[in-house]
Amino acid sequence: MPLSEQEQRLLDEMERHLLRNDADVVSAPSGDRTLSYRNLVYGALLLIVGIGALVAGVIIGDVVGIVVGVVGFAAMFAGVMFAITPSRRVSPEATRPPRPSSSGGPSQAAFMDHMNERWDRRQDGR
Repeated sequence: MPLSEQEQRLLDEMERHLLRNDADVVSAPSGDRTLSYRNLVYGALLLIVGIGALVAGVIIGDVVGIVVGVVGFAAMFAGVMFAITPSRRVSPEATRPPRPSSSGGPSQAAFMDHMNERWDRRQDGR
């Protein structure tokens, strides 16, 4: 079901407001965090070591084998987490203090209050 013109304008206004006031939230996945080749390689190596330890633990099969298997599983998990965790790039903008927002706080609160009231009215109208 397509949006009405009023709903489309409201959605566009909310997107602009979000981009203007919460740009760090909107751009977080593609912002200053990237996957590092070094982290991928080290994570893959740790994963391979973990697989080896897990297989060795299964082969040993005693209480020591269980401990080796659990350590191997933990190494595998740590390797995957290390490989997929993005590294933070340090940019010149990150060292600068944040600029104060040009828009005032009360107007932002009034906008959100207005949106909440409209949402409540819409939900009560069902």
